[in-house]
Amino acid sequence: MPDRGGGPHGPRIRVGRPSRRARTLLMTLGALAVLAMAFVMFSGFWTDWLWYRSVDYSSVFTTTLWTKIGLFLVFGLLMAAAVGVNIYLAHRLRPPLSAMSMEQQSLDRYRMGIAPYKKWVLLTVCALVGLIAGASASSQWRTWLLWTNSTPFGTKDAQFHVDISFYAFDLPWYRFLLSFGFAAVVLSLLAAALVHYLYGGLRLTSPGGRATAAATGHLSVLLGLFVTLKAVAYWLDRYSLAVKSGNLRSGDWTGLRYVDANAYLPAKTILFAIAIICALLFFATLWRRTWSLPLIGFGLMVLSAILIGGLYPAIVQKFQVQPNEAAKEQPYIQKNIDATREAYGIDHTDVADYSGTSSDSKEKLRTDADTAASIRLLDPNVVSPTYQQLQKVRGYYAFPSTLDVDRYTIDGKEQDTVVGLRELNLEGIPQHSWINDHFKYTHGYGMVAAKGTTTTTSGEPAFTEYDLPTTGDLGTYQQRIYYGEQTKQWSIVGDKTTPEIDYTDDDGEKSYTYTAKSGVALKNPVTRLAYAVSFGEPQIFYSGAVGDDSQILYNRTPKERVEAIAPWLTIDGDSYPAVVDGRIVWIVDAYTTSNGYPYSSRTTLGDTTADSLTDGQRAVLAQQNQVNYIRNSVKATVDAYSGKVTLYQWDTKDPVLKTWMKAFPNTVQPKSAINDVLMAHLRYPQDLFKVQRELLTRYHVTKASTFYSGSEVWEVPNDPAAKTGKSVPPYYLSLKMPGQNDQAFSLTTTFTPNKRENLSAFMAVDADAKSPEYGSIRVLKLPSNTTVSGPQQVQSKFNSEPDVAEKIKLLSGGGGSTVEYGNLLTIPLDGGLLYVEPVYLRGADTNYPLLKKVLVSYGGQTEFEDTLGEALDAVFGTDGGKPETPPQTGGGTEPPAAGNPTVAQALEDAQKAYDAGQKALKDGDWGAYGQAQKDLSDALRRAQEAEKQAEQKG
Repeated sequence: MPDRGGGPHGPRIRVGRPSRRARTLLMTLGALAVLAMAFVMFSGFWTDWLWYRSVDYSSVFTTTLWTKIGLFLVFGLLMAAAVGVNIYLAHRLRPPLSAMSMEQQSLDRYRMGIAPYKKWVLLTVCALVGLIAGASASSQWRTWLLWTNSTPFGTKDAQFHVDISFYAFDLPWYRFLLSFGFAAVVLSLLAAALVHYLYGGLRLTSPGGRATAAATGHLSVLLGLFVTLKAVAYWLDRYSLAVKSGNLRSGDWTGLRYVDANAYLPAKTILFAIAIICALLFFATLWRRTWSLPLIGFGLMVLSAILIGGLYPAIVQKFQVQPNEAAKEQPYIQKNIDATREAYGIDHTDVADYSGTSSDSKEKLRTDADTAASIRLLDPNVVSPTYQQLQKVRGYYAFPSTLDVDRYTIDGKEQDTVVGLRELNLEGIPQHSWINDHFKYTHGYGMVAAKGTTTTTSGEPAFTEYDLPTTGDLGTYQQRIYYGEQTKQWSIVGDKTTPEIDYTDDDGEKSYTYTAKSGVALKNPVTRLAYAVSFGEPQIFYSGAVGDDSQILYNRTPKERVEAIAPWLTIDGDSYPAVVDGRIVWIVDAYTTSNGYPYSSRTTLGDTTADSLTDGQRAVLAQQNQVNYIRNSVKATVDAYSGKVTLYQWDTKDPVLKTWMKAFPNTVQPKSAINDVLMAHLRYPQDLFKVQRELLTRYHVTKASTFYSGSEVWEVPNDPAAKTGKSVPPYYLSLKMPGQNDQAFSLTTTFTPNKRENLSAFMAVDADAKSPEYGSIRVLKLPSNTTVSGPQQVQSKFNSEPDVAEKIKLLSGGGGSTVEYGNLLTIPLDGGLLYVEPVYLRGADTNYPLLKKVLVSYGGQTEFEDTLGEALDAVFGTDGGKPETPPQTGGGTEPPAAGNPTVAQALEDAQKAYDAGQKALKDGDWGAYGQAQKDLSDALRRAQEAEKQAEQKG
């Protein structure tokens, strides 16, 4: 039936039309603008596809893309269809006539205005809601893939006895479907009500009935669908109680409590039944044509939700739980303890009592101190400036601010080693230009390594890999570094007409052309234009420096590459380099996480993994910041030269990883593909350890009553050396825990009691991937009334000792020199705890830290000496019957043979310089001290060069 018109039309005003030339120009400009926007969108898609193809992970791109497109289309069309059908039905069910009331007269104008464009309005509304719904649904691609590829955990929750996979994989998808259903019904209800009102099916002020029978039936069905969805929501709420977060007296809480199991759970079941009945009453209006019963039912449902779902649980909490909370909550606390320890992999933690004091003789303690640990005096958090000054070689290279600790076999013995890569630093290039920044200076060069347990006599690192190109104990390997933590700019390489600067030595500048094929080829002009648009660099398109063999390298940091290739992983904040099979590779630890492990308490990764060393470069990359389940399921490597990324399955039992491996087949290699050389460099990751130590501050307790009281809560102490108020970082250290026969490469930390500074526990995890006990967590728990000093107390006592303060004043009192404290290491020793802290001096002339003193504290006695051996002797009052091992004398090499006269003379000069430096240090003559250090370095360099020449002649 045609729409009724309104009043007479007003006079028409003729507006001058633009000329044909103007219309043609406007149409041309509009077409060009559309084409430009289309090409910008195409550029982003095309460059992403080319990058994934260049790294041989195109399946990740296509799987993710088609999943997003599929979700966008399916849910976009569903939403558009739902709203469109209801608008169409409301229009079809409009009444044939309406009373000529003032309300209808005012609506006639809108009806007449819409009448010529009804189809277009319908299509526009449907397209708009479809686009919004499709975009929202496409963001749920992870949820969809987890649901469709779900793998059972093989463990059931403690309340409903369903597999954990239901909460981790299924429930999030059902929740999304439910929210989508609510959105579709609400939008359809609003759209239908508006159309009914516009065409007279609903009346607000007109005389007679407020709604036609057709409108009543239509809207009742939609309201019935809404209430049905609410019933489904009540049913799912029952299971959501198992992953609900809240607060208990003892701290944050996840899972059911007494009031949840005994009030909320039955309330949700009752409300589910009421909602079903209410929905049936709404559907019944199709025959009864009256709102009375469904509105009464809806009102009862709302009242029931308030009384049963709100008031009743509050009464149970107030009058049943609070008077005897400890007893009422005990079974639920126990479920939380068990689930949390399992979800974070701390359920097999070995907690042993440790006295904190020793009755052994001083002679035995001194002897055992030599074997208790390979005490790492070279602090990777302090000595980066020393590496910069001594091994940077050129201004356009740089080392990271925090170096890494790894293990290498030196002289037949595995040695804790401090390593760093000499990466490209664009800020240091001599002259900036577009060609220099992106074509000439493209890569770093070489790894630098030093022994962790010794330094030279002058306090410099005892380098085992040094110079440019590097030489030393690591053998021959590809030293060029195109991918690294500092390498964030894009580069164009590979064309011989524009060679790169390889490195510069005494013979001048060396050139090089990249030979790997890890970049995206730029031969195609469309590709060049796409990158010019994506990067905002038009010269990429027209520059003559871009040749047929050129390829563009980007996404060059290890964490960035792994995250792009495996967007379902959480990336550890600290990737570290290692020489493996003649190549430098970055080793990146990655985690699978979940926020749906029932009864397991949640943690925030960004907060838990932060410590005094965390910065933007070392922060965890988390797809999901709030988690209550985590596994180090993947070890990844990134080739520093070719950029090749390889993912290895590390945790073969993790159901979350198995699920993702189904979703992205052939992206993760089996654990058996890890060779022995790579395995020797894998270690326990720091961020997982930090998460576990944070949980263990409360969940080392396994009894619900003790957990509830909070009497055994620990804290991670603040870093006493950094003075930032942030947590002390964990330290890698080879040590021997009680009960172990040999030292094991470990990751260690300490705990203090809540709101106190004395030591409450020491924690170590076996960090050596080759060890059969890898991942074994051991906690030494001190008596609650212990007086063993914690890290902050040791540091405070150290600073307040008169003799120490005098020596510190002497070290830092002249020439603008400053004292820097290294890592305060804690080592279990025969029932007690040994603290060792290296102390560095940053001279005004050298401007880089050198190891000058060592602090040792045991049993409340603190000593501060020139060497570790002297400090141990002073603490224990004996040399243990063992002569002190002579320190290394430079470059990480063995002392040169004295039979060579040149070497002998150089060593004699070095000894004289060392003696002069010590005398100057005692006299407080800092000028003489600085000159002596320079003379010492020069003499050691001459000795080393002479030895090399002798070896070459030999």
